[in-house]
Amino acid sequence: QLEGLCSFLQLSTCPEHILVHFCSWLLALTPNLSYTSAAILAEQLFLRRVLSLTQPPSRHLMAALASFCSKYSQPFCQVLVAAVLREPGEGAEQTKLVCELVEECLEPDCVRLVLSQVLEVPLSEKLLPVVQAVLGRQVRGPRLEVLPPELFNLLVLSLCRQAPTFAMSLNYAKLVTAMLTMYQSQVS
Repeated sequence: QLEGLCSFLQLSTCPEHILVHFCSWLLALTPNLSYTSAAILAEQLFLRRVLSLTQPPSRHLMAALASFCSKYSQPFCQVLVAAVLREPGEGAEQTKLVCELVEECLEPDCVRLVLSQVLEVPLSEKLLPVVQAVLGRQVRGPRLEVLPPELFNLLVLSLCRQAPTFAMSLNYAKLVTAMLTMYQSQVS
């Protein structure tokens, strides 16, 4: 029903300044939307817009994304971030957007969720900046946030397995350097 309503209201194609107002209205709703409803709205409101980005998102789109993430970051990550990570090809603007969301908008548990989503797919040059943003968030957050041991071990294992693939990658070198700097006591 919600998908039908979104389609009827043409929310996936509404102007971005209206999207900001719609997201503000969503935040004011009580009780909060269910997880399923929030996931449907994340898909209907943002997925097509984000996947079709060929230049940096407008300030209206960023405001709407930040607004929605502030209250519904878990379903947002499960729907939108997962789709961006699975999308083949370069996706430079989408990757930058995910990095910005990781650095500025998402709560720590959702930042860890993004990392676990990255580690579910084969690492690519496109995904290395996302991992770098997650690690950067670990030290720039309000307090030092430590990755759970199982996620940290999975990241190290993935980086080791992928090393030959990224032999000439500057992003990979930066990522490994960051890992060795931040987690020097845990990396042997």
